[in-house]
Amino acid sequence: MTRITTVHANEITLGIESFGDDDAPLVLLVGGTTMLSWPDALCEHLAAGGRRVVRYDLRDSGESTGADPEAPAYTLRDLAADAAALADALGGGPAHLAGIGVGGMVAQVAVLDHPRAFSALTLVGTRAVAPGPPDDDLPDHDRATMGRLFARPMPDWTDREAVAEFAAAGAEIRGDDPAAARAVAARVWDRTPGTAPAVQMANQLGMVFSRLDCTPRWRERLPEIEVPTLVVHGHRDPFFPVGNGEAIAREIPGARLLVLKEAATAIPDAAVDEVAEAMLTLGRPDGTTDGPALPMP
Repeated sequence: MTRITTVHANEITLGIESFGDDDAPLVLLVGGTTMLSWPDALCEHLAAGGRRVVRYDLRDSGESTGADPEAPAYTLRDLAADAAALADALGGGPAHLAGIGVGGMVAQVAVLDHPRAFSALTLVGTRAVAPGPPDDDLPDHDRATMGRLFARPMPDWTDREAVAEFAAAGAEIRGDDPAAARAVAARVWDRTPGTAPAVQMANQLGMVFSRLDCTPRWRERLPEIEVPTLVVHGHRDPFFPVGNGEAIAREIPGARLLVLKEAATAIPDAAVDEVAEAMLTLGRPDGTTDGPALPMP
């Protein structure tokens, strides 16, 4: 049974959903940007594996504190501080922190800025530089895919079905499961506090993230990460092509790289068990691993 509530941390409110035993080691899942970026089945598998799983919404999404998503008065480092404060508020010692998409950027900075708060790190479908042009050695968004995505007219954000269909069509362009995307978009719509376009876009598309102050850079600090790290990336990801995940895994000492051959930007149902098992064997509450890091392919 899951529990949905809010927690006050870092002087804001964060919407969370908990799975598993409250006394079990904590796995904290950073939304990318809403908690529903993380599949239910993955949360349930981790909980069945003896973990307390908490997924949460970033600011300006879901049940978390919202202000003006078109002019956010916070930075990437504030979001990283939110993660550390939430881990502390939930108790139970350092947490295994996991971030997906832009949530993976938050997670990287959180572990660098607040290393004592976390015992392990999982990064899914992300990169080591802020939104905008990547470094010269990193692959950028696939131009053809992005052209198709941004050529579409925006939906009527007050129309739940139109928003769900918009998400499904976008998933098909990216190579994700349209039916799964449609279902998640409808759930996100139901959890969004209002139908104002800016608010719905912040929840459905994470557009607020592109307006954040993400300085200073953190890529050069990746070798400072000492906790066991798992990097998961879809082989067919056109948004953050797999070279971005490969670069992160090279630059974090001892990181394990798990490439999902048939995945794009989302974690597909067929890969949930593999990802969950990799996370479960990654780290313990004391930061040790259950085995040696696997060699990079």
